[in-house]
Amino acid sequence: MSVRIHQLSKQIGIENKELIELLRSRGFEVKSSSSTIDNISAESLVEEFAKKNVVEEPKATEAEKESVEEDEKVEEAAAKAVMPQGAIIKSTKEINKEREMKQNSKSSDSVSRVSPPKVPSPIKRPSAPSPVPIPKIKSEDTSNSDGSDTDDGTAENVEKIIHAKPPIVVRDFALQLELKPFKLISELMELGIFASMNQTIEESVATELAKRHGFQLEVHHRGEAAVEQPKKVEKPKEDENDPKLLEPRAPVCCILGHVDHGKTTLLDTLRKTNSVETEAGGITQHIGAYQVKFNDNDITFIDTPGHAAFSKMRSRGTNVTDIAILVIAADDGFKPQTDEALKLAKAANNSIIVAINKIDAKGANIDKVKQEMQEKGIAPEDWGGETVTVGVSALNGTNIEELLEMILLQAEILELKANPKANVSGTVIEAQIEQGRGPVASVIVEKGTLKRGDALVSGESYCRVKSMVDAQGNVLNSAGPSTAVKILGWSEVPRSGDRFNKEKNEKTAKRSADESKSDRKMSDSKQVLEDKAGSAGSSVEDLFAAIENQKKKNLRLIVKSDVHGSLEALVAGLKEIKSEKVDLEVIGQGVGNITKSDITLASTGDATIVGFNVKLDNGVQSLAKHEDVTLIQNAIIYELLDQIEESMVGLLEAEVVEKKSGAAEVRQVFGISKGRNVAGSMVTEGTIYRSGKARLIRKGKLVFEGAIETLRRFKDDVKEVRAGYECGINIKGYNDYEEGDILECYQIENKKPSLR
Repeated sequence: MSVRIHQLSKQIGIENKELIELLRSRGFEVKSSSSTIDNISAESLVEEFAKKNVVEEPKATEAEKESVEEDEKVEEAAAKAVMPQGAIIKSTKEINKEREMKQNSKSSDSVSRVSPPKVPSPIKRPSAPSPVPIPKIKSEDTSNSDGSDTDDGTAENVEKIIHAKPPIVVRDFALQLELKPFKLISELMELGIFASMNQTIEESVATELAKRHGFQLEVHHRGEAAVEQPKKVEKPKEDENDPKLLEPRAPVCCILGHVDHGKTTLLDTLRKTNSVETEAGGITQHIGAYQVKFNDNDITFIDTPGHAAFSKMRSRGTNVTDIAILVIAADDGFKPQTDEALKLAKAANNSIIVAINKIDAKGANIDKVKQEMQEKGIAPEDWGGETVTVGVSALNGTNIEELLEMILLQAEILELKANPKANVSGTVIEAQIEQGRGPVASVIVEKGTLKRGDALVSGESYCRVKSMVDAQGNVLNSAGPSTAVKILGWSEVPRSGDRFNKEKNEKTAKRSADESKSDRKMSDSKQVLEDKAGSAGSSVEDLFAAIENQKKKNLRLIVKSDVHGSLEALVAGLKEIKSEKVDLEVIGQGVGNITKSDITLASTGDATIVGFNVKLDNGVQSLAKHEDVTLIQNAIIYELLDQIEESMVGLLEAEVVEKKSGAAEVRQVFGISKGRNVAGSMVTEGTIYRSGKARLIRKGKLVFEGAIETLRRFKDDVKEVRAGYECGINIKGYNDYEEGDILECYQIENKKPSLR
């Protein structure tokens, strides 16, 4: 809405011309009395002139007061004489007082209902006020600030602290100042700043405006430490870890051990399934979390892979569990991964139970395993130690119930408890992209109760829980402590091993994830700048080393995996491949199938695509062939690592190796044609090959070296002549043989290059 100039001039009581000049001086584009200005600005002017038109009534002298009082008495007497009986007669003083009260009442109304005040007759209204100058804001002006009375009657100014993050928007800032937005816009106009409610203002302007209204503004920029907010007097919150609020929870167990010692078979026996057949190469590729029930008690199991490449995944498994079940084959004993698993369990402060598996296998020696346990510092109970040890056969189900009983007994000793009503938090066990579901994550709830619709954040990922399913695929509405569930609804694949927490709502969760992402990018940028700064001061030796590195071969890779944990393990495995001849560089990595965009990136970056347990999207194969991009795929991690090493070797040129094959002594020189001689020789050692080369040594000095052109036995050309036989030899390009010359013969072989 807008207001015309001539209407506004009538309302505030000045001439059209004067109002036009005033508005032009304040930056308004007005041409005539028919021009318009916005409603907010008009209301601001009405309020401004309403305050200016109220002037103080001049004080009357004592003589004037007496005169007025006598006049009032005369007026009252006259009124009584002419008014009927019972009528209420008001004095002039009372009437003026009523007028003053009405005037004060009108000035306190909303600006939209303000009209020019009616001034009592003794007050003279100025005929045409001059344009009002723009007031300057003084930092010491705290007339609107809160204050408390002191002993001398003055008010002690106390500024309230308000906080803001750039950009400072007019609408939001007005609310912080406890003002209506149009009021703040009006004040900005007085300063010569024209901004709408959705526009931003400078920090310096905001600071001055805050001081004007008795506030102290503190501006916080991203990356700065958060300033402690003034503490509000609130009812103390209940401690989530108060023992009164804790309830018993199920134990979380992880199964650790060496490759092929039967970990997955044991877990399958526990949950009455058989997933070994689905695992490529018989090795568990992912962490799986399952829950079984025994004697009306729940037990949560986390299965971890045994291959060396999955050490990080095993570490992550032990960090979220209470009891570590160390599986050792009775016919094999302790192995490298067994030692590693034991170290991880001790580092995570897990309670350890040893399951000696394959007790019915040929060559099983339980006492030997217990002897090794004692040497490792985990002596079994029946040998005087404290480690619970159970001999089992995962394949035949022997002593499985006894193992479960020991787990529950150990859990009872540990007194495992959690608060199901606390704010939900836990750990991401595994994460991946599933067809038709998008990013999903398997998690362990550690405290609180997770419900559908909850907003979660985990590192740079956030979600609103769309659905939860357990290991059997059952849809759940809630999941309490120690429960393993798969969550759908993530913005992107979270990192395995990261913690997740519940947020107030999805918007808050998104903000937290964005801040984490921003912090990470800022950290990466800072690292790049530091690296550049460090390289600027490189020495001459560093420069030559850089030049030498440029001569090295380089295999660039884009790595794709089905789940995040396997991706992490694969990249870690690639970093373990060391070579002084070929550099290995991972330029991209991700979870999910190999896509056309991966091919495009590989073509641009001259890279090879490595796929672990993933498929190709439609059209990827033909596009890769067209772009000449190499694809390496496998579902078994150690075979995939071997394939990558082979690709690195393929970048190197074959190594030329000289191999001595034999020697011959020249006994007689024969002329076979005009100007062409042959050395009649006796082979003294090894074998002389026609495809080989020879060096002619005369009196200990090298005379000539070249390829063997002719090798004959009598008149026949032959391929080889062994020691003890005579032959005729001719070296290509040489003709001056002498009796007693020695011919050292050798062959050149191309040897497969080595990375180290």
